[in-house]
Amino acid sequence: MRIGAGRCLKGRFEVPGDKSVAHRLALLSGIAEGITEVRGFPPGADCARSLDVIRALGVVAELDGDHLKVKGRGSRGLRPASGALDAGNSGTTARLCCGLLAGQAFDTRLTGDESLKTRPFDRVERPLTRMGARLETNAGRLPITIHGGRALLGLTYELPVPSAQVKSAVLFAGLYASGSTAVREPLPTRDHTEIALRGF
Repeated sequence: MRIGAGRCLKGRFEVPGDKSVAHRLALLSGIAEGITEVRGFPPGADCARSLDVIRALGVVAELDGDHLKVKGRGSRGLRPASGALDAGNSGTTARLCCGLLAGQAFDTRLTGDESLKTRPFDRVERPLTRMGARLETNAGRLPITIHGGRALLGLTYELPVPSAQVKSAVLFAGLYASGSTAVREPLPTRDHTEIALRGF
């Protein structure tokens, strides 16, 4: 890196891993078979919430510095949480979990902090309801009760507004649906979920 005239700064540095990628890897590793290891897992409260969620659902997830090791329980191996799952201030955790938990065989209550409770979740609720999921919301907001044990049907969903989180929630639910699930976007959004699904 060149700084000023004739002077160079030499050294090595590492940047934290991407938060959006980390959320998806944490959740998908919980329903994968076997051990998943992630290096460069970013610090911070948001990604920690996704880890808290999978731990509450019976998954063993160990974080040593930025090295995450998860022992997946398989797609049908998650267990009911003893209480409400708290997404804190992480909208990504909450929206992705709506899709993931819609396909489980048990009911789950999902909540967050006071700020997250003011944010709308109807854009996630609508496509999941069309797939056969049953979500009880607080006027389209958290807390949400996700009633499991329902047969989900695949669908082709056109996003009215570009959203990687809504797209991901639909694709997560599609893992538990009969038939094909596809999402059409008016504009391209981050494709972290598609890449992660191909990797797993």
